[in-house]
Amino acid sequence: MLIIGIAGGTGCGKTTVVNQILNELPEGEVGVISQDSYYQDTSHLNYESRIKINFDHPRSIDFDLLGEHLKSLKNGEPIHQPIYSFANHNRTGDTILTHARKVMIVEGILILTNPKLREMFDIKIFVHADTDERLIRRLKRDIAERGRDLNEVLTRYQSTLKPMHDQFIEPMKEYADIIIPNNKYNTVAVDIVKTIINERL
Repeated sequence: MLIIGIAGGTGCGKTTVVNQILNELPEGEVGVISQDSYYQDTSHLNYESRIKINFDHPRSIDFDLLGEHLKSLKNGEPIHQPIYSFANHNRTGDTILTHARKVMIVEGILILTNPKLREMFDIKIFVHADTDERLIRRLKRDIAERGRDLNEVLTRYQSTLKPMHDQFIEPMKEYADIIIPNNKYNTVAVDIVKTIINERL
C-alpha cells in the first residue's frame, strides 16, 4: 500500500488536488482519509466549552488513533473511521467502514506536523495558495456549509487560524516532497504525482 499525505493551509485547495488524483487513477484503487474525521472526542465538554477549542492546533487532532488506523489498513485490515460534526464540534458516534486500497490518501491541514505520521507517508505533498484566496474560500465554505456567520469566521481567522497557520502549517513545507501551487488548475504537478504513484505500484 502507498500512503500519500496532502497538507496545506485552510482553503488552499487540498480537496481539488485529491479529486484530480482520484480522477487520474483506476476506480477502487484509491481511498481517502480526512484529518477532520480525527478531531479529538469532546463528548465530556458542553457545547459552550467545545466552541472555544482551538481546532487549528495539532493538539486538537487524535494522531494516535489516525496512526493506528493507518497501520491497520497497511496490514489489510478495515477500520471504522469516525464521523465528525462541524455543527456540534464533536464526533457523531457513527463511523464509516473503510477498507484498505492500493493507494490511501490522507489529507488535512495539520497532518505533516506529526513526526510519526510523516514517517508513514510514502509521498508528502503541500498545496500552496495565496493567503487572500484561502481566506475567501474559507469564508464561503464556513458560511455555506458549516452554518457560521461572517463575524464568527473572521474573528476565528484573526485569533487562531492565521497564527496557527504561521506557526504550524507553513513551516511544514520543508518536509514536503512536492509543493503544488494551487492558484490555478495544476495539471503538471498532478501528472508528476500520478507518474510516481504508477511507478511505486
